[in-house]
Amino acid sequence: MKNILIIEDDLSIIELVTIHLKDIHCQTTKANTGFEGLLLAVKNKYDLIILDIMLPDIDGIEICKRIRADKNFTPIMMLTARSEEIDKIIGLETGADDYLTKPFSIREFIARVKAIIRRSEIDSNEKNISNEILIHDQLSIDPQKRKVILDKTKVELTPKEFDLLYLFMSNPGKNYSRENLLNQVWGYEFSGYEHTVNSHINRLRTKIETNLAEPKYIITTWGVGYRFTDEMK
Repeated sequence: MKNILIIEDDLSIIELVTIHLKDIHCQTTKANTGFEGLLLAVKNKYDLIILDIMLPDIDGIEICKRIRADKNFTPIMMLTARSEEIDKIIGLETGADDYLTKPFSIREFIARVKAIIRRSEIDSNEKNISNEILIHDQLSIDPQKRKVILDKTKVELTPKEFDLLYLFMSNPGKNYSRENLLNQVWGYEFSGYEHTVNSHINRLRTKIETNLAEPKYIITTWGVGYRFTDEMK
C-alpha cells in the first residue's frame, strides 16, 4: 500500500480521488486546510502529496516551498483551477513533480500518479545501488547524500535541478533533447512543457557556472538540446 496525502479543500474532489486511489492500492490521509496539510507533510512519511494551489489559508505554492525547504523530497502533484502558463511554470519550478489543471479526467490523474510513484521507486533503487561520487573539475555530486559541491562550497539545488545534474554528470558528452530530459527526469511525456527544461537548465547554470555566456559544464548543443562536457580539465 502506498500512502498518499491529499491537501484539498474541495470535499467532492477528495472523495473522488480517494475512491480511485484505493483501486490502485493507495491509502489516503486528507487535510482540508493548508496549515493542517503542511503539518502532516513535515511530520509523517508519504509516497506522494497531492496539493491544491488555491487553499483558504495558505496557497499550495507556499506549502510546496516550505516542504522542500525542510529537505523533504516527497513527490508532489499540484492541482489547480488556474490554467495560465505562468502558474504551471511556477508550480513545477517550486519543486513540484507534476501539475494537473481542474477539471481533469480520472484516467489521466491515475496515470500521472502511477508515473510519479514509478519514477520515485526507480530513483530509490538507483540510490540504494549507486554510491559513486561523480567529480568533474571543481564540481562533484554525491547521489547518496544528494549533495553537490562546487569549489569546496555546497550548492543548494531543487530536486529536479539535482536530478538533471546527476543525469548529465553520469553521461558526459551525451546529447539530450528537451523531450529526452522530460521523460527521464520528470518520468513521462510532458506535452508542451519543453520550455520548463530550458528554465531549469538556466537556473541550474546560475548555480554552477562562473560565466553564463560561456558555460563549461552544461553545454548547449544547437538544434539538439544539452550535454555535460566531456572535456578533461
